[in-house]
Amino acid sequence: MYRAGRSVANRYLVLYYFPRSDESAPSNAATSSRIGFSVSKRLGSAVDRNRVKRSLREASRLSEARIQGGFDVVLIAREPMTELLDRGGAGAVEEKVLEVFRKASLLAPQEEQRPS
Repeated sequence: MYRAGRSVANRYLVLYYFPRSDESAPSNAATSSRIGFSVSKRLGSAVDRNRVKRSLREASRLSEARIQGGFDVVLIAREPMTELLDRGGAGAVEEKVLEVFRKASLLAPQEEQRPS
């Protein structure tokens, strides 16, 4: 994934993505993307890391309808993510998740044309 896939980043997240081949996807999940999360020990204690992972999961769940299907995706949290979560809450995390998906051109076409 890391060698063959592509990546984009912002200050808070790194997104690696790779188009999924048809044989690796079950027939009922062909339209959805699989998303994984990675949070390093550098971000803090287990409590802090789990809080970051929960917020990333929730942000991706809320944005699931906007994300194009057929990709394997890994979101890697960077150190400033805990500060963002403390300062801006889950809404700020969702905004940054959508930002990296937009940079990777992985948002569904109706989302890209929506006015801000």
